[in-house]
Amino acid sequence: MKVVLAGGSGFIGRRLTAALAGAGHHVAVLSRRSGAGSVRTIVWDGRTQGPWAEEVRTADAVVNLAGESIAARRWTRTQKELLRSSRLDPTRALVRAMTSRTTPGTLVSTSAVGYYGDVPDGVVTEEHPPGTGFLADLSVEWESAAREAESSGTRVVLPRIGVVLDRNGGALERMVPFFRSYLGGPLGSGRQWFPWVHLDDVVGAILFALATPALAGPANLTAPHPVSMKVFAASLGRALGRPSWAPVPPFALRLLLGEMAGMLLGGQRAVPAALLRHGYTFRHPELDPALASALS
Repeated sequence: MKVVLAGGSGFIGRRLTAALAGAGHHVAVLSRRSGAGSVRTIVWDGRTQGPWAEEVRTADAVVNLAGESIAARRWTRTQKELLRSSRLDPTRALVRAMTSRTTPGTLVSTSAVGYYGDVPDGVVTEEHPPGTGFLADLSVEWESAAREAESSGTRVVLPRIGVVLDRNGGALERMVPFFRSYLGGPLGSGRQWFPWVHLDDVVGAILFALATPALAGPANLTAPHPVSMKVFAASLGRALGRPSWAPVPPFALRLLLGEMAGMLLGGQRAVPAALLRHGYTFRHPELDPALASALS
């Protein structure tokens, strides 16, 4: 299979690129700058059509991971616009190229469980309506842009990714130093849901989506057993041999992070109903073994 990957330089993208190449697929990575190595890199700007579009038109599948990190910095008005444009512009550019194909393909375009907003109670499957707030609104717009490709017969899969566990990136990389310094603990009340997923399963589920024609539309990419923030912090403390005794009060988070604090003080009990229904088997369904693996 020929797969074009946009956003291959992040910690998800690097692992996915290696997995695709290791499985024998022909991989082309779209990047803003030329690269080196065993995987072919095509330069693009994430907005305008160019030679890269022909790669998309001749690919069996496209995986879209493009987007500025949500937690990179405080959500100022300028940062919000960057978060929005870094997702919508590449998605729309990819869709324009895909809708000019002569035969339908597959587009796996990532989203986030932030789509649902803060849901304090109840299990959240893909049928749950969108929430409110910046991240929910952005996710809705992001997914809508990707689903424009369906007009040409493209199969569109929208993995709504939870908090990815890996020691080399994401939330875990930032939390571990605090716990190692005996300053770890839950954020806020600790009662909010924490929809986690191991990086192995993010990669595995995307490979599964590429290979499963019956899977289409939104798919929660979270472990089958979400936990509360308090339970997660306690589990991480055990994994590191440290206590989980230093909760961060909500006012401190809001003072430090501004509007972004709402993302950490809320959560959702998201479960991967679509993936399980189509037969995906999680490598890391339980938190304690998943943390042991992610930290090893």
